[in-house]
Amino acid sequence: MKRLSELYNINDDRLIKSIKINSKEVEDGDLFVCTMGVTADRHDFIDEAISNGASAIVVSRDVGKKSVPVIRVENTNLELRKISAKFYDYPCDNAYMIGVTGTNGKTTVAEIVYRLLGDTCAYIGTNGRKFKNKHFSMRNTTPDVDRLYMYFKEFIDAGCNTICMEASSEAFYRHRLDDIKYDVGIVTNITEDHLNIHKTIENYVDCKCQLVKHVKDDGYSILNSSDKYFDKFKKEANGNIVSYGYKDSDTLKIEDYTLKRDKTIINFRYNNKIYEVISPLLGSFNVDNLAASILCLLCKGIGFEKIVERIKKLKQIEGRMERMPFVSKYTVILDYAHTTDALDNILTFLDMIKETRIITVTGSAGGREKSKRPGMGKVVLEKSDYVIFTMDDPRFEDPNKIIDDLVSGSDKTNYERIVDRKKAIYKALDIAEAKDIVLIAGKGRDDYMAIDDKYLPYCDYDVIKSYYEQ
Repeated sequence: MKRLSELYNINDDRLIKSIKINSKEVEDGDLFVCTMGVTADRHDFIDEAISNGASAIVVSRDVGKKSVPVIRVENTNLELRKISAKFYDYPCDNAYMIGVTGTNGKTTVAEIVYRLLGDTCAYIGTNGRKFKNKHFSMRNTTPDVDRLYMYFKEFIDAGCNTICMEASSEAFYRHRLDDIKYDVGIVTNITEDHLNIHKTIENYVDCKCQLVKHVKDDGYSILNSSDKYFDKFKKEANGNIVSYGYKDSDTLKIEDYTLKRDKTIINFRYNNKIYEVISPLLGSFNVDNLAASILCLLCKGIGFEKIVERIKKLKQIEGRMERMPFVSKYTVILDYAHTTDALDNILTFLDMIKETRIITVTGSAGGREKSKRPGMGKVVLEKSDYVIFTMDDPRFEDPNKIIDDLVSGSDKTNYERIVDRKKAIYKALDIAEAKDIVLIAGKGRDDYMAIDDKYLPYCDYDVIKSYYEQ
């Protein structure tokens, strides 16, 4: 807590407990900042915030006299970042900041880094926030600024000196991360995604570039030399530029690897020395993810031999090529893949290791770019033996029309549609036979289903478990 007079040049010593931008979440003692959202002007909710207990209001226009102090600033969105950092004692200045961005793989890379660094590291991203054996779910990959700095402070107070965070393109687009400087910025790869927000791939890439632009002068920008936009990122990156990939010029070169059903054996070259790594993470895409993670630890000054030992103890990443351990007759895999590229990668690997059939349950989110759906459907239909198309956060769209889009890119008929996602998963598990692989793709460990403007409790993992507990 801080006194209002500590935050602003105002003769008022009332205590401020926290900062909020959602009037419905305001409690006694909060400072309400009237930011300008995409569809909402929070100046319109001042009276509700005061009614809920706000102790003071920050505005950018005249709102008349109120029953609590009103502080006027030029830009409330910019002010939110400044006042949040000040209120929470500039937490980023007290932590080694690692940011991870990219279309596919950023959650896996951030999770790997978090796990390999151990108890002094905190994680924040799609899988929630994690620190000191605590795990809390979140709705957004990168939360709004008022929550983000509160979480950073929470990590610091718990004794974490490193924060590994997923930095989404939308967060850069919304300017949530403009004031953060990173010790390490990692780029995984770029394929088309979120064009409903960014409109063009160029805009999308520009937002992703913000991460490496915000790397400290003595920090490290870790780039994927195999990515189509490598040269663009290299041109924009700050700090020491290092790379991973399959080229002799890479800082960390992937010499070769062997994919197996239960592990991956990889030979890396670093400083002209070969290191063999045995990874429990499956698939060629996880070779790249692991390379990015290893290079991050190397940049942090951790020796390769120590990293190799830590990798041996890695466990599955929740919702990322996650094999259900309670199923033995056949294999059930839960994965977050929701782009054409991600689905192609995982199905290519599963096709390589399959003994009988691949049965896939998937859909496509509503309110997102419709243009990618035919390509997604085509990959799934061509690389699966059977597909059940279902809903995946339809929002305000008709799930059946979304499925129409998915099947429009192929003339294959090896599918059925079951809109209810729980029923679709149950059907896949019903028809699976010995040695089949059932892939349930799209939502990973998300704990909600977005229907219309509501977020209803739902989780693929819980549905799978419930099937076997009947």
